[in-house]
Amino acid sequence: MNDRLASTSSPLACAGGGPSLAVTLVLTAAAGGMGWGIRGQYGHESGAMIAGLLVALVVGGLYCRGFSSLAVARMAALAAVGVSFGGAMTYGQTVGLTHDADVVGNWAALRWGMLGLAIKGGVWIGFAGLLMGVGLGGKRYDALEMLLVFFVLMGLHLLGVYLLNEPFHPEARQLPRVFFSGDWRWFPQRVDLEPRRECWGGYVFSLAGLWAYVAFVKRDAVARNLALCAVLAGAVGFPLGQSVQAYHAWNRDAFQTGWLGAIEPYMNWWNTMETIFGMTAGAGLGLGVWLCRARIALSRERLGAGAEGVDLRPAAEVVLALTHVAAITVWNFAYFPPLDRLADGTLAMGMLPLAMILGGRYGPYLMALPIVALPICGKTLRELAYYNAEISRGAGWLVFVLLPLAATTGLALYWAKNDRGGQRGQQFARQGLLLASWLYFWLNFGFFRFPWPWMAPTPRTPSAIVFSACLLLLTAACFAGRLGGPGAKPPAAGGFAPSGG
Repeated sequence: MNDRLASTSSPLACAGGGPSLAVTLVLTAAAGGMGWGIRGQYGHESGAMIAGLLVALVVGGLYCRGFSSLAVARMAALAAVGVSFGGAMTYGQTVGLTHDADVVGNWAALRWGMLGLAIKGGVWIGFAGLLMGVGLGGKRYDALEMLLVFFVLMGLHLLGVYLLNEPFHPEARQLPRVFFSGDWRWFPQRVDLEPRRECWGGYVFSLAGLWAYVAFVKRDAVARNLALCAVLAGAVGFPLGQSVQAYHAWNRDAFQTGWLGAIEPYMNWWNTMETIFGMTAGAGLGLGVWLCRARIALSRERLGAGAEGVDLRPAAEVVLALTHVAAITVWNFAYFPPLDRLADGTLAMGMLPLAMILGGRYGPYLMALPIVALPICGKTLRELAYYNAEISRGAGWLVFVLLPLAATTGLALYWAKNDRGGQRGQQFARQGLLLASWLYFWLNFGFFRFPWPWMAPTPRTPSAIVFSACLLLLTAACFAGRLGGPGAKPPAAGGFAPSGG
């Protein structure tokens, strides 16, 4: 198939020569829905990185024609780190304001809880969109520059917490004026209420500071605009997903008969909320990229040279990578209070990865593939082989840790060594998306206790079916582009269009 035919016949391309809006929305929604739904099994920060990575790899495959694999790896790693920041915000009690038995029928509590979810969702996805835009806009951000910026952002975070999330003295029933967790205002009869400390104000301030920097200092239009779309997507997506769970809680009688009664025993409404949130957030990020597509295309020349912006020597990258791996391993699997206090403000935990991503040649690939996978592999092993003896520890280490980390590390090192100055970003995105989507689906499938279609349905089955559909859709999109060898031409239609040949 020649390039001209590819540009006109691919079902994934629009008439103007590029991925259509419909395809963009469907694929980013599938990546975000599966990633965020899987996140629910693994925790806030590390789990959220799955969704950021998958959506970014879809974007890389659709829009990064002519980009180097280093540029796409940076963009994907930045998106993964960005979406991790909001994971420190507590939201369980905010969700509770909309569906707990004590507040069912209380419209004021419902509105207040949804407002809290909108703010937290907007901030959470806003960081992902902003840093994804940093990777797409063609502006140069070096590691030292971003570290200095993040020191300022940490100060803004403290200021935001002080102004919006203090005072917090639950023993005296003294809570912030704007408080979206358990509050005696909504639960006046609860003597056992334990309000949770909130920190969303700090993230609002730090996100606003980072947005001002990229918009007015760097004049990075892609990061500026994509951040705004991401905030809107998160602000809509979290309440939208929770509205389904809240409807169930407010209308339980309707789920006792008919088709709703038939599916009720098998529904995990919390995971349904997470999946809808992820789909909406993914589609919102996709919409933002589509709206910025002309500016992204203009940045192609700056992002097509694989060696551009490599400031760190390999030895320095090794030190940074090993330090970060040690930190996240202790943070996720051990108890070390000084690190916990530092890591609870996840802006600090993002500083080493940002230095690796923005200044290194190997760091972006390692961060996007094996380092994001590490805590997910470990938590799957812990759940199935240590907390529950459902697989032997030896087999668990092999299947859930050693093989996945070997595969992700191998792919990362291959691309770090074989795309210096090339224009193979889309090919890296396709291969990375195939590996990552199948890996996280498999790990989560194990966490779900392997709900095969021929087994008796459980509350995990509906989510497993949705994730399977998303996985097959993403896989089909990758193979619609025919993964080519090193000599394959970039697709004339952009995105997952055929690669010629």
